[in-house]
Amino acid sequence: MASVKNLKKDINYVLGDIIEAVYIWEMTTTGKPTAASDALVEEAITTFDSLITKVNQKNVENKKLHFKQINKDLEIAANQLVDKINAL
Repeated sequence: MASVKNLKKDINYVLGDIIEAVYIWEMTTTGKPTAASDALVEEAITTFDSLITKVNQKNVENKKLHFKQINKDLEIAANQLVDKINAL
């Protein structure tokens, strides 16, 4: 991993793209938000908040391992959110 700055950017871009995909789905199908799409956006925001909190933790023993785990958590969460978008 190159840096914490790049990890934060990755988290922001990935989850931002997922939220954008939900909005595109809304515009192309119903034209307005649904309860399911609102829940997906809220879940993406919650995931963003929790991952950024983990990145900003100061009392970590093995930083390299910690950041690798955050990267894995991001990938898992993103895949789950994309699966939910596809199921809409």
